[in-house]
Amino acid sequence: MVSAVFHSPRESAPPVAFGAERSATHSIAAGADGTSAKPVKDLDKTAVVLSAKPRRDFSALWLRVLPPLLGLGLLVLVWELVSMTTKGSIPSPKDTFLQAVVLFSDPFYRNGPNDQGVGWNVLSSLQRVALGFGLAAIVGIPAGFLIGRFAFLSRMFNPLISLMRPVSPLAWLPIGLLVFKGADPAAIWTIFICSIWPMVINTAVGVQRVPQDYMNVARVLNLSEWKIVTKILFPSVLPYMLTGVRLAVGTAWLVIVAAEMLTGGVGIGFWVWDEWNNLNVKNIIIAIFVIGIVGLMLEYALIKLATAFTFEEVKS
Repeated sequence: MVSAVFHSPRESAPPVAFGAERSATHSIAAGADGTSAKPVKDLDKTAVVLSAKPRRDFSALWLRVLPPLLGLGLLVLVWELVSMTTKGSIPSPKDTFLQAVVLFSDPFYRNGPNDQGVGWNVLSSLQRVALGFGLAAIVGIPAGFLIGRFAFLSRMFNPLISLMRPVSPLAWLPIGLLVFKGADPAAIWTIFICSIWPMVINTAVGVQRVPQDYMNVARVLNLSEWKIVTKILFPSVLPYMLTGVRLAVGTAWLVIVAAEMLTGGVGIGFWVWDEWNNLNVKNIIIAIFVIGIVGLMLEYALIKLATAFTFEEVKS
């Protein structure tokens, strides 16, 4: 008869030495301590990263903001000294600023055909500039493409452009008065004839500087003239063309002030002349700043337009 002996689990487990049990207990305690200390170590690392984060450098901002402010401050200082030297014949910056606040509180008033706010005068001048400049762009840009594309036309028109381009803008005004019998068409004509030359010249130069390899590829592919203009010439000439447009609009804004002084009517140039007849020097100085600010805005808008349509290699 076989007898079976059953042992309890406690009895069957091998004995554990006292040192091993102590080391196991120590390792468990160390593991618990490490688990609890891990967030503390992470916080320390985060604090080190935050402390090592570089501070914002405002030197570049100051280099962009401070020089223009110093330039404006120098202008105001010289202006004040001139006002003190002339004993008030030239209004001081403070008096001119107070007059500007009054003037721009209602820039669109109408008290008659020759008494209107500065806003209406600026809008009238911009309208004439837009008409003359638009006509110059419609004629000048295609003419520049043709002159740059065909050598015969380039030799034909280069002497005419060289002859008429240096002529003073106001020299064209009597011709406009004689032909159109009106002040507004004469002013628009003067803007047109003075704005067309930068667009013609820059567009023609851009066409002539298109790489010859492009034209050779177009000849191999037997592309039509329309395809050559739209697919090859226009993308390459666009930066030059926009430069001509920017120069032309600056010329147009310069010309309109002088033309309106002579032709009269509503406009910023006529407003300057009318205020001189009234001996209102404060408004003349305000008009000078208005003319400069509007011209600067036109220039900035066209620079942004040219930058948006210019290839990166051309920008650099």
